[in-house]
Amino acid sequence: MNRAPLRVMTVMGTRPDTIKMAPVVQALRAARPDVEPIVCVTAQHRELLDEVLALFGIVPDIDLDIMTKSQSLTDITTRVLIGMERALIEARPDVVLVHGDTTTSTAAALATFYQKIPVGHVEAGLRTSSIAEPFPEEANRRLTGVLTSFHFAPTARAKANLLAERTAHAYVVVTGNTVIDAFLATERRVRAGAVAVPALDGLDPGRPMIFVTAHRRENHEAMRDIARAVQTIAAFPERPQVLWPVHPSPQVAPVIHEVLDGIAGVRLVAPMGYAETVAAVAASAFVLTDSGGLQEEAPTLGKPVLVMRRETERPEGLEAGTLRLVGARYEDIVAETRRLLTDPAAYARMAQASNPYGDGRAAERIVASLLHVLRNGPAPPEFEAP
Repeated sequence: MNRAPLRVMTVMGTRPDTIKMAPVVQALRAARPDVEPIVCVTAQHRELLDEVLALFGIVPDIDLDIMTKSQSLTDITTRVLIGMERALIEARPDVVLVHGDTTTSTAAALATFYQKIPVGHVEAGLRTSSIAEPFPEEANRRLTGVLTSFHFAPTARAKANLLAERTAHAYVVVTGNTVIDAFLATERRVRAGAVAVPALDGLDPGRPMIFVTAHRRENHEAMRDIARAVQTIAAFPERPQVLWPVHPSPQVAPVIHEVLDGIAGVRLVAPMGYAETVAAVAASAFVLTDSGGLQEEAPTLGKPVLVMRRETERPEGLEAGTLRLVGARYEDIVAETRRLLTDPAAYARMAQASNPYGDGRAAERIVASLLHVLRNGPAPPEFEAP
């Protein structure tokens, strides 16, 4: 192997992409001296980002600190482009890794392309049938894919999506999803008692707990229906408990609190840290969400996921049976939740389905793949879903 260290810059800016890139940063550090890692954060989401950095013990080498009050997508894009230009000229990495579908990732990939530095896309190849759903994530991931030289696909289907888009000339490898690496590592810390979980204090372990999250732009108009559905669910004779960390968005929080404040069985809490979220998923019977990451994380622990969306970029979970698309209509949410609470066979089919998204080794496959292509190291085997 060429002994010159491979200079790899990782770029992240939000809580979700930082969670998913943290295992990659750790794997890059573990690969020293063959690798020289460079961590760059844009701080698209400042406080949420800092919480995850602290959890995983990551201190950025470069912090663009772009966040402004009431920032638009255009604000984020232009500030990342300008900041990344300076960072890339100064650091001169051999390759830049971006993650998934954030505006940070797409803008950073474009800035990297302008500097004629190859881009590696972690969690590459996810697709829905509409470029507008989810917005702007679906457009972001497609645009990033066009600029990418090294595609790290979480599943075989994601790889097939990329090859169908004529990226066969580029390097495409199935690694599993790094979110499983992060989730399993954090769940081990939770089980070891290393994490305080105040949101769970006082909940009755003898009653089923449903973990709820909702925040996506396409669900803003449906938020009152979602809240009404949760109000109805809390009154079921099975006496479920609902734990809902409420997103602070002005399109979300006021509606949720108006409908659900004071409702018996419903606990509304402030946004939770990642470790506390992992603990809540572990303690739940199942998850009701419009999140992307939870669709992969919860099934790792055998937790069914009802997805409050019309589209998902994770069809493998639907096929495996770990996910069910229920949309955001009141009637559908209530009916599907009742089914899981009252039909043990239906619950078992979802809880016992195998998770097709990873085995906890995605990050090491990504690093080994880069060393294989750029430093003639051995090729790692691709991830195969169970």
